[in-house]
Amino acid sequence: MCLGIPGRITAITDEARLMAMAEVSGVRREVNVACVADGPLQDLVGRWALIHVGFAMSLIDEDEAQKTLEALRDLGEAQETLAAMAEGAKALEVQP
Repeated sequence: MCLGIPGRITAITDEARLMAMAEVSGVRREVNVACVADGPLQDLVGRWALIHVGFAMSLIDEDEAQKTLEALRDLGEAQETLAAMAEGAKALEVQP
């Protein structure tokens, strides 16, 4: 399964290599934009893309990006809750 994380393209860093800076949840990372480049690279600045292992895989709108980020946050919170429940269950187990 492939998981793309929404990130906003903030700058073009190397036009010849099709590289750009993307911000993903406050973390800046250089990504390759070859998969989404269709015209001048500067047109990508400010756009949202799904980022996967250093590649901008597809462009998405801001609403979709925000919904995806919210879903990912909810999944993280659910995982934390499940982990806490598992720890609680372990604590209740009878020790020999």
